[in-house]
Amino acid sequence: MIRIIVADDHTLVRAGLQRILSGSENLEIVGEASNGAQAIALLQETPCDVLLLDLSMPGRSGIDLIAQIKASFPRLAILVLTVHGEEQYAVRALKAGAAGYMTKECAPAELVLAVKKVVSGGVYLSPAMTERIAQDLATGAGDGLGYRRLSDREFDVFLMLARGLSLSDIADTLCVSTKTVSTYKARVLQKLEINSQTELVHYAIRHNLLRDVL
Repeated sequence: MIRIIVADDHTLVRAGLQRILSGSENLEIVGEASNGAQAIALLQETPCDVLLLDLSMPGRSGIDLIAQIKASFPRLAILVLTVHGEEQYAVRALKAGAAGYMTKECAPAELVLAVKKVVSGGVYLSPAMTERIAQDLATGAGDGLGYRRLSDREFDVFLMLARGLSLSDIADTLCVSTKTVSTYKARVLQKLEINSQTELVHYAIRHNLLRDVL
């Protein structure tokens, strides 16, 4: 039996995953968490084989959370299930230690397949995501670009700003102060060598970083 812990801050999403995975042979959800702290506490108490992790829960960066969990539980397979379809998120998640990355638009059968693949020691990416990453590597897209120098949290703030979220909205999402978000914004603008949020949006569009939003 493959034991799974689901970490997602949306109750309906967790309920849907429970229905999908528990209805599949040899899969069992042994715990649920709504944020990173709960996920870590649950992992310490409940043996499992796969952590199904949302990147966008309140609190610390999802990428940072992956690295922390892998450091404490190196044999655990982490499968990211997120709304973020940008390949930069996938690359960062895999570098941090995730074994798979897929979006919430995936079919139930694909999710089951991904769980079984990562628990067997494999790596799972959706065909579409694999193609995007391969195209970037083949064409050298993004080489030397400023957004690749952003930290994981700065990249989070960058995309939220590009999507039109206000500083207060971002602060609420990340559970930090507006002042902290302003600091991240200043760092982003400096690293990207741009001067305004309007330029930031144009930058994101120009480099195809909002392909799943626009």
